[in-house]
Amino acid sequence: MESRELRDRYVNPYTDFGFKKLFGTEINKDLLISFINSLLHGREVVKDLTYLNTEHLGISEADRKAVFDVYCENENGEKILVEMQRGIQQYFKDRSLYYATFPIREQGQKGEWDYQLKSVYIIGILNFTFDKDNDNYFHHEVQLFDNQTKEVFYDKLTFIYLEMPKFNKTEDELTDMFEKWLFVLRNLSRLMERPKALQERIFTKLFEAAEIAKFTKVEYDNYEESLKIYRDWKNTIDTAKKISWEEGHEKGKEEGKEEGREEKAAEMARSLKAEGIPVNIIAKCSGLSEDQINTL
Repeated sequence: MESRELRDRYVNPYTDFGFKKLFGTEINKDLLISFINSLLHGREVVKDLTYLNTEHLGISEADRKAVFDVYCENENGEKILVEMQRGIQQYFKDRSLYYATFPIREQGQKGEWDYQLKSVYIIGILNFTFDKDNDNYFHHEVQLFDNQTKEVFYDKLTFIYLEMPKFNKTEDELTDMFEKWLFVLRNLSRLMERPKALQERIFTKLFEAAEIAKFTKVEYDNYEESLKIYRDWKNTIDTAKKISWEEGHEKGKEEGKEEGREEKAAEMARSLKAEGIPVNIIAKCSGLSEDQINTL
């Protein structure tokens, strides 16, 4: 295999190729099982998973802002969708609900059917924040509930959102498998060696699967293409944020100048008014209306 100029040691899981390599293949199925179980904190222990067809869940990687990499079901027939969403969308919650309809409708049966459904889980790994009011609250678990009783009305539809930018724990601060998995997802592409805190056997397999030097030529080429798409997209988003900030900053400065001009005009009007100058004359000199001057 020809030599490669490797800038990073491990694959970027925020790329379409990277996430599917780690979590969307039969050979690495145990990685996905461990990750999902860490999210559920032992309530719903997944022992096995079967990958299902994702074709109706998205188009090409370049055409979508969110990547639905994984669609599977556990040994009990419960459906699980996992989405790595790289950028915020105006209606990303609507999108999650829309995608939830696929595994729900697929359970419909011809002939006599009592409408009993298996549970559906929608897991969103978000590379952005949507809850601006709670800086430390990044693990959202959402179900239908009764507004009056405040009790869960339907427990078979669960949305789990992880706001990854809010997770800033260091290696020394990790306390359980959930935090270790979030640490890996957040930092994998920046690591040059396996952290000492991640000594579980499952992470041995993850770091082996994620090592770019072990990719075949086809895998490496596909990853490079996927990484290019991710970087182009990220650069577009970062540029848009920068332009938005600069425009807002300039607008703020202009608004500040306008407020300063109005305050100076008000000071002038007060002085002239104290000298007994007629209001109509003050209005011409200050640019303020007669009503504004009368209220000073």
